[in-house]
Amino acid sequence: MTAVAPERVRDDDLSVARRVLETETAGVAALARILDQRFVRALDILSGVEDRVVVTGMGKSGHVARKIASTLSSTGTPAHYVHPAEASHGDLGNITRKDAVLALSNSGETPELSDLVAFTRLRKIPLVGVTGRAGSSLARAADVALEIPEAAEACPMNLAPTTSTTVMLVLGDAIAVALLERRGFTQADFHLLHPGGQLGRRFIKVGDIMHKADAVPLVAATAAMTDALITMTAKSFGCVGVVDDGGRLVGIITDGDLRRHMNGDLLTRSAETVMTRSPRTIVPALLAAQALGYMNERKITSLFVVEDDKPVGIVHIHDCLRAGIG
Repeated sequence: MTAVAPERVRDDDLSVARRVLETETAGVAALARILDQRFVRALDILSGVEDRVVVTGMGKSGHVARKIASTLSSTGTPAHYVHPAEASHGDLGNITRKDAVLALSNSGETPELSDLVAFTRLRKIPLVGVTGRAGSSLARAADVALEIPEAAEACPMNLAPTTSTTVMLVLGDAIAVALLERRGFTQADFHLLHPGGQLGRRFIKVGDIMHKADAVPLVAATAAMTDALITMTAKSFGCVGVVDDGGRLVGIITDGDLRRHMNGDLLTRSAETVMTRSPRTIVPALLAAQALGYMNERKITSLFVVEDDKPVGIVHIHDCLRAGIG
């Protein structure tokens, strides 16, 4: 037998690797082309779940299903994996009417899935199928069937699940990220679910955790103190910001200001006559850890967040603690 030169072996290995990557990339590109409104309907089902998304699949699809369940859970959609064969022996009890099922099967005819699929139909549990065959049993049974495009496996015999499992995995990522964006899942939410990420928590910014828009307690400088007290009580930050006609933050009214002006005419006065002028503020780009240190140092519980002197948010010391900073 003639020995093959090491250089040629390395070249052949690289050629195989590139072929695999190109084949699987083509499969993912084909998936992007065929996505349609069925994907949106699947999101409607999964985002409306009262409890959890149950992800299931057998064999290689089962391994992909486990990863999808993990990704969903870590991005704000509670999910867990149920083994379809174990489901037939008691684990169907893990699935309730408040759940939805996401079932993966490239062939759509996986026998181990039959009892679980039948259970969802009997109990009227929403079912989203992921399959490579539009007319398969899974596709026909599902409330929504998401198709995996027909694409060659990277295996030279076109047998070992490679491209098909990659495409399934990518579709699962697309579902998880689309649900994440629907829910308005933030960086702070992500870090809250990943307490092991100490480094990540250190880089959470004020803008990631601050309260915005209508949640910010604000009144006009000319507002009556009765209105200021109502806003202060309703927003529950223990303070209210005071803005001028141009929307700039010119003052703040705190519990301390109320105590200092506690006399018979407090409720007849305007906000600008009671407020403390030039309040301490921070900017959205400031690290949340710095904001926490600032509040601890000055023994205050809330800070208004401003851009160009205009309030864009408010952060409370509890927001920092909930994000795992401290």
